[in-house]
Amino acid sequence: MTVPDSSAFGPAGSASPQGSAGPQGSAGPQGSAGPTGSSTSPAGRLSSGDGRSASTGQAGAGGPVRLDGPWTHRDVAANGARFHIAEMGEGPLVLLLHGFPQFWWTWRHQLPALAEAGFRAVAMDLRGVGGSDRTPRGYDPANLALDVTGVIRSLGEPDAALVGHDLGGYLAWTAAVMRPKLVRRLAVSSMPHPRRWRSSMLSDFAQSRAGSYIWGFQRPWLPERQLVADDAALVGRLVQEWAGPRTPDFPDEETLAVYRRAMSIPSTAHCSIEPYRWMVRSMARPDGVQFNRRMKRPVRVPTLHLHGSLDPAVRTRSSAGSGEYVEAPYRWRLFDGVGHFPHEEDPIAFSTELINWLKDPEPDR
Repeated sequence: MTVPDSSAFGPAGSASPQGSAGPQGSAGPQGSAGPTGSSTSPAGRLSSGDGRSASTGQAGAGGPVRLDGPWTHRDVAANGARFHIAEMGEGPLVLLLHGFPQFWWTWRHQLPALAEAGFRAVAMDLRGVGGSDRTPRGYDPANLALDVTGVIRSLGEPDAALVGHDLGGYLAWTAAVMRPKLVRRLAVSSMPHPRRWRSSMLSDFAQSRAGSYIWGFQRPWLPERQLVADDAALVGRLVQEWAGPRTPDFPDEETLAVYRRAMSIPSTAHCSIEPYRWMVRSMARPDGVQFNRRMKRPVRVPTLHLHGSLDPAVRTRSSAGSGEYVEAPYRWRLFDGVGHFPHEEDPIAFSTELINWLKDPEPDR
């Protein structure tokens, strides 16, 4: 298994000109939120979302984000921006937060599973990604966490169980500290607590090397250009390299094509990288120091921490120490032979673990 390094984001032969697009671009019209059309095709049908079949490339409608399935697509307003969501089911809210380099569709297996289990499952596109607004600023974790809690309120719910993967997990940790009354439970996959992430990146050479793509993001403009060059080929490469060997059918070419198309939307590459730039560049700045101090507050909601044993991007040792920041029932689960995407590499095991924990009235430590 190859661990990608910062050289993946260095100068290369050709770069797509759209990679230099600034954050002003958008996947859709800006303005106030409101309901949009819904999609109710069978869950097994894979559409590119831009109106073409992922395998045949035939013409159609829907855009590269609003992919077909049993879920409903719509937009909601929160924290001064518009956010695209896909939702299914009725019951207690479970809000799903994607990571890099993906968008809401990464939760396509969990949406129907949660809905069938009696939950209102909602997967949102983070600010700057998928069908959500691409704003000029606001990509620090505190503001992104307010996006998340704002969506909870916009959905008319008193609270939610947050489920976050990768960057979405980082924001889920943050939201649970900043707005504890709005977070009923917390489930995080493939991401340590922010303080643990920071210390691992600075003091653990192996983790710093595994996360060297983040150091590569700190250069201006070049990473954006690399991400979208050759129809976002690098996105496919990253997903392939970060996945574990246990499930050779993930990722298949159709799945990679979906993620590559979503990243190719103008300004998405820039907005996707901005949170990682803040995480590194703010370490010695007052705002970063303040955020790190703020995250000393313990998480006081039941927490489920999930990780793939062969994750090459976030080492198991980096995540495993996160329990020290939780003053509530904390459950750690390691998926054997799985890489950075447990919810896609082994969706049945992941969904079963998550649903059983959500239904457990007294989750264990």
